[in-house]
Amino acid sequence: MAEVCLDKGVLICSDEIHCELVYQGYRHVPIASLDPEIAQNTITLMSPSKTFNLAGLQCSFAVIQNPELRQKYLAARKGLVPWVNLMGLVAAKAAYEQGQSWLDQVLVYLEANRDYLADFVRDELPGIAMAKPEATYLAWLDCRQTGMDGNPYRFFLEQGRIAFNDGATFGKGGEGFVRLNFGCPRSMLKECLMRMKEVMEMQSEQPIR
Repeated sequence: MAEVCLDKGVLICSDEIHCELVYQGYRHVPIASLDPEIAQNTITLMSPSKTFNLAGLQCSFAVIQNPELRQKYLAARKGLVPWVNLMGLVAAKAAYEQGQSWLDQVLVYLEANRDYLADFVRDELPGIAMAKPEATYLAWLDCRQTGMDGNPYRFFLEQGRIAFNDGATFGKGGEGFVRLNFGCPRSMLKECLMRMKEVMEMQSEQPIR
């Protein structure tokens, strides 16, 4: 993809905000690290907000190795993007300098949540498929083979009072999917999955019209 962008003169803006949330056996590879020429054509966006749960402090940053591109970026943000607030800066510094132990523990918990979710989907939710994520706390659930009528997002919201993200809002090809955030207490995840199972069983028991 990076080579195509270079060939066509397309700037790469890479959102790598989840880059520290990677599970055992995998690693994050920044697109700008692939090649010096690619790096010169890339803006990499990063933040401690997802990894360290600091989204409310609104601190993020851009890594731009190309000096000319950096000046264009700075000029474009004038009057639109304010400077980072002091609390955000202090929190980001603390997170990156002192937060590794906390992050190590979070990753263990998230990976266990991911595995629990994957096992439950496989064993208890017939018709739903899920690729086990290598990183992040977001899972895509493919509901296209469940036989449910209409949008699965609306079905689970109205029947089970479960608020997922609607896959259709992410663009073409997202129809029939929901996105589940498993960055939560295990008890909440279990309740969500049990509600899914219950409403799906109720639907399967309804007579065919």
